[in-house]
Amino acid sequence: MKISEIIRTSGRSLSFEFFPPNTPAGEEKLFQRVENLTAYHPSFVSVTQHAGPNTLDKTRQIVKKLHGRANLTVMPHITCADPRKSELEPVINYYRDLGIENILALRGDPDEYGPELFDGETHFRYASDLVRFIRSYNSFCTGVAVYPEGHMESPNLGVDTGFAKQKIKEGAEFAITQMFFDNFYFYEMMDRFEQVGITIPIIAGIMPITDFAKVEHFSEMSGVEIPIPIYTRFEEMEDPSDVVKAGIDLATEQCLDLWENGVRCFHFYTLNQDAAVIRILNNIKPVIDSE
Repeated sequence: MKISEIIRTSGRSLSFEFFPPNTPAGEEKLFQRVENLTAYHPSFVSVTQHAGPNTLDKTRQIVKKLHGRANLTVMPHITCADPRKSELEPVINYYRDLGIENILALRGDPDEYGPELFDGETHFRYASDLVRFIRSYNSFCTGVAVYPEGHMESPNLGVDTGFAKQKIKEGAEFAITQMFFDNFYFYEMMDRFEQVGITIPIIAGIMPITDFAKVEHFSEMSGVEIPIPIYTRFEEMEDPSDVVKAGIDLATEQCLDLWENGVRCFHFYTLNQDAAVIRILNNIKPVIDSE
């Protein structure tokens, strides 16, 4: 089922992001964790694609296996960086023939691929170009990324909002946010979007902090602010179990605040783990079920 239809019908969504493991053992662990999370009735799950050898093939393989062995709506990521423009058609046809109805269209990270790759000739320059290409097939519901704090390459938030609107003009039907740790940025983004007439569903991307050094690295790479109180709170912790507990508490507070302010769509960046996400979902379940 198309994600835009799921959200329009139910008024809410819950989803999880996974990345392709490198080993058969990693795959089995992933499938078990996906099965554990299906108990929470996700609207969809997504499978990432990053730089590196054979990553596109790995994404396709995991998508096929998840689509085949679990009753899930599975959404692959496709980037402008891989495949080349000339190689996109068989990839799109592969997903269409598999029965996939949703794709997340992304440009890709220049730090991973190199900025010169996005030349507009061999590869699409922008995610909006990829959205337009996918839309030409009339087979998919296409999602895109949006950035509560603005994309780190955008000169200002007005320009960043314009990029979001362009992706929607080209055919994007929903969007998932980059991770954020201060809900103020999400609310401010939604105000900007309302002012320019952006009305597609916006799904809040939640990153539970279970490894602070890793999340700190992700934040530096993507231009996401870790508020000083949060930074100080985690920097003082030495016991990994304390970090996990604090991360669960923080994500629980974040989700509850979003829910209280009318947000009904959540996408968890799981890093292929399930324990912390399950505890967060159990924490917020009484509030969500009461509606």
